Amino acid sequence: MLLALIQKFTIYEPKLNALTYLSSRAILAIITSILISLAIYPRFIMRLRAMKLGQPIRELGPATHLEKKGTPTMGGVVILFATLLSALLWTDLRNHHLWTLTIVSLAFGAVGFLDDYLKISKKNPKGLASRYKYIGLSIGACIALAWHFNQPGTLDVSASTRSSLSVIYLPFLKDVSINLGWLYVPFAYLVLVGSSNAVNLTDGLDGLVIGPVITCSIALLVLSYVTGNIVVAKYLYYHTVAGAGEITVFLAALIGSSIGFLWYNTWPAQIFMGDSGALPLGGILGAVAMITGHEILLVIMGGIFVVEALSVIIQVGSFKIRQKRVFRMAPIHHHFEKGGWPEQKITIRAWIISLILALVSILTLKLR
Repeated sequence: MLLALIQKFTIYEPKLNALTYLSSRAILAIITSILISLAIYPRFIMRLRAMKLGQPIRELGPATHLEKKGTPTMGGVVILFATLLSALLWTDLRNHHLWTLTIVSLAFGAVGFLDDYLKISKKNPKGLASRYKYIGLSIGACIALAWHFNQPGTLDVSASTRSSLSVIYLPFLKDVSINLGWLYVPFAYLVLVGSSNAVNLTDGLDGLVIGPVITCSIALLVLSYVTGNIVVAKYLYYHTVAGAGEITVFLAALIGSSIGFLWYNTWPAQIFMGDSGALPLGGILGAVAMITGHEILLVIMGGIFVVEALSVIIQVGSFKIRQKRVFRMAPIHHHFEKGGWPEQKITIRAWIISLILALVSILTLKLR
C-alpha cells in the first residue's frame, strides 16, 4: 500500500524513488515488522497472563520444563500479524507470489490457532487431534497450490526456454533439473505440509525454532533475490522465476517479526510461539522454496528441522517394530536434555549449525 502511494508522489519528488527499490523496501519491511512486534508483545503477554492463557506442559517431558507451566503461548499470532502487515505495506500487491504466501500463512495459522486454543481451554497439551490437524493443513495446502498453479511458468535463463512449474532444480549441479510433470503436485504438497510439521516438531525449547527460521529465511531471501533478478541470474547461470524478487520483501518482514518475537522468547521465555506460529512459519518456508525452485535445497538449509522430524519418525518406527526406543526422548532436542545438556547450550548449538547450513545453501549459487 505504501509502495503505491510513494510511486505516486515520485512525480513531485523524484528522490522518493529510492524507497521503491527492492533493497530499500526489504530493509523498511524488517524495521516495520520489528517495531510492530516490539509494540504489541508487552501488552499481548500481559493480557494473556491476566487471562491465565498459559501453555500446558506434558508430564512425560523433561522435569526442567515443569517450571515453564503457565507461560503465555500463541506468540505466533503476533508474528503473522507483523509479517503480513509489514508485507502488505511494502510489497507490490499485484504480485502473484505474495498472495500464495498469504494463503499459506492464514490457512496454516488458523489450524495452529485452533490447536493452541484447544490446548489452553482444555488444559491439555495434546490439543487438536493429529488427524484433524492434518486435514486442516491439507486443505490449506491444496488452496495455496491451486492458486500457485494459476500463474505463468518460469524462465530458465541458461537454456533460454520456457519451463513449467513442475521443474525442480538440483543444488551443486549446473543446468540440471528434473521435470516431474503431474507428480510435482503431490511433491509440492509434501513440501508444504512436511516443512510445516518439521518446524512444529522443533518448537520445544526457548528460542530453539525461531533461530533456524531466521537463518533459513535469510538464505531464501538471497536465493529469491537472485531468481527474481534476470541480470544476476544470467551472470550466475541460474534459473529465474518471474516476480520472485518481491518474495525478498515478504521474507524481510518475516525476519523482522521473528527477531521481535525472539526478544521475548529467549531463555527464560516470556511467551511461546505455539502451533499458531510454528505451523505457518514452516509452511511459509516450504512455499518460498516451492515458488523459487529450491525445494531440495530447503532440506539442506533446514537441516535442523529435518533431523528433528527424522528423530520422531525413527523413534516411533523403532518402538512399533522392536518395542525399543533409539533416543532417550524424541524430538531429538529432548534426547540431549535427558543427557544433561542445558537448554541454552542445545539452542545456541542448533543456531550455529543452522547458520552454517544457510551459508552452504547460499554458496550453491557459485558451487555448481
